[in-house]
Amino acid sequence: MINIINMKNSNGGGFCTVSSNQACTRLGIARDTLYAYVSRGLVRTIAQPGDARKSLYDRRDIAALLERKTRGRSRRSVAESTINWGEPVLASSITRIADGAFFYRGKSAVELSRSATLEETLELLANVRCKPNGRAGTREAIDYPTTAFDRILTLLAAQATGAQRGDGRPRAGRIMRLTALNAAGLAGDRGDPIHSLLAKAWSRNPEASDLIRRALVLCADHELNASTYAARVAASAGASLPASLLAGLATLSGSAHGGLTVRCRRWMEMVEARGDSGNPSLSVSGKEPPGFGHPLYPDGDPRTAELLVHCPVSRKWQRIIDRVHDATGLRPALDFSLAHLERELHLPSGAGLGIFAVGRTAGWLAHIFEQRRTGQLIRPRAQVDI
Repeated sequence: MINIINMKNSNGGGFCTVSSNQACTRLGIARDTLYAYVSRGLVRTIAQPGDARKSLYDRRDIAALLERKTRGRSRRSVAESTINWGEPVLASSITRIADGAFFYRGKSAVELSRSATLEETLELLANVRCKPNGRAGTREAIDYPTTAFDRILTLLAAQATGAQRGDGRPRAGRIMRLTALNAAGLAGDRGDPIHSLLAKAWSRNPEASDLIRRALVLCADHELNASTYAARVAASAGASLPASLLAGLATLSGSAHGGLTVRCRRWMEMVEARGDSGNPSLSVSGKEPPGFGHPLYPDGDPRTAELLVHCPVSRKWQRIIDRVHDATGLRPALDFSLAHLERELHLPSGAGLGIFAVGRTAGWLAHIFEQRRTGQLIRPRAQVDI
């Protein structure tokens, strides 16, 4: 049996550790190899209590290495071979392509094209009911208010149909600035830095400008997240710069991505209105609240930690954060800090998501240009689930 010890790391987060002998046994490696993993940053260590000459090793890192070892072929090589017309990587029951033909939910698309309307095809593919006027029927109408995010969406949608010519790097700065101006609801360009434009439009707090500046920079990029991947897919297909950004922006709006910021603010307001601070982890249908936890940061999101240093939460909210952590093991993520910033600075509703979108534009642009340089079309195959 492996003896697991719960320890604290330098960031205040906890993790479980094992000894060097236990780590080597699990991985089936020599101690020198374990030390090599540590030097390469693959395994984190802390000094063993009572004997600083010995180290304890993060059990999660050992488990991750064991998974990589048992998986055989590297995830990188698999990914590189699948996104470029490689093996199927997504399960789907919508369309199947086989033997020179393609089928919509098991029906020949060619045969359907001989009699079916587009509305009927939509009903088949998306499993929705179309009204006689051709609009997809929904159970309820949703009226979205005009927010910073909506204004950016409108801007990019209008520009997405523009000419491809001149759609390169010199235009990138202009497009990012236009997104900020639209987010702020400003008709003219005053020449101020983007964070100043947003602060002047949204807040009278003298600290707003610097806090927004910090948030914009922290939001600028985050590797291949869902919205960035969507932007790269669009760019790989030769979409224009605004169209590629629009793909990223639309994905960012999802409730499991940037839309978590909006959900988190609503949760925060609900907690205060209902007085749920005593049991906040059960404030959303018995699940953990939105804006907490990030798979890449089990010990806490560094973007959140940085923002909360300069825009700290109240004692009341620190107690709520602590209770959520005690109940779920989760710490605040970026969405929480943006929602908190929005509330603390009395910014317009949705401004947190607007900051996220404006900031992430910088990263999207960088990824779009990088993808263009590859000249590669991202086109995975589908694993048909019948």
